[in-house]
Amino acid sequence: MNSDELDKTGSPKPGTGGACGDADGAVAASAAAPAGLAGLARLEAAVVAEGGRTLPPVDQWNPPYCGDIGLAIARDGTWSYRGSPILRIPLVKLFASVLRRDEDGRHYLVTPAEKVDVAVADAPLLAVELEVIGAARGQTLVMRTNLDDVVRIGREHALRFDPSHEGAIRPYVHIRGRIEALVTRAVTYDLADLFAEDDAGRIGLWSGGVFFALEQQASRS
Repeated sequence: MNSDELDKTGSPKPGTGGACGDADGAVAASAAAPAGLAGLARLEAAVVAEGGRTLPPVDQWNPPYCGDIGLAIARDGTWSYRGSPILRIPLVKLFASVLRRDEDGRHYLVTPAEKVDVAVADAPLLAVELEVIGAARGQTLVMRTNLDDVVRIGREHALRFDPSHEGAIRPYVHIRGRIEALVTRAVTYDLADLFAEDDAGRIGLWSGGVFFALEQQASRS
């Protein structure tokens, strides 16, 4: 490694070899072939079962940080690389399966070998479909995301309301880890028809035996 490959702190620059390897080039290649980042070729041996789907144990990995290579997720859920949309849905699902949000609030694409930034405009997923099982306090709300994650709203997958976007309260659903899905406007309208009161007179939604209060959740955001 020569001096041109070091930043001001003496550490390797992202994508210049070393522990990170050529992450930038690997993502570029993945637009044409489903190889993904360098570490994606090894995911098959590292996946774990979760909710009927196989998902890599990204929370257990601690790879080196390899910088920002131009990955982004728009408000409408579109993934892009250096401004160009990634149109291959299987590839997007593969990338989403190794997406992680860390304690710093930032999203990263993570493999056993490397970690790179993903700029997320709002939430990385969208909740696009709602199914209601049961009624009133006994009901369970089931949501599907734009990438086909299916979750039952309850203690494991909480619903929260955020009023900070343009004055409108917007619901978010916990999917896994720190990853959330923004509920689309159409599904939000469906949820509005299900609002009820609990014993304390709060307005909110029942699901899976849990009451998600509109005002209480908004005050915590």
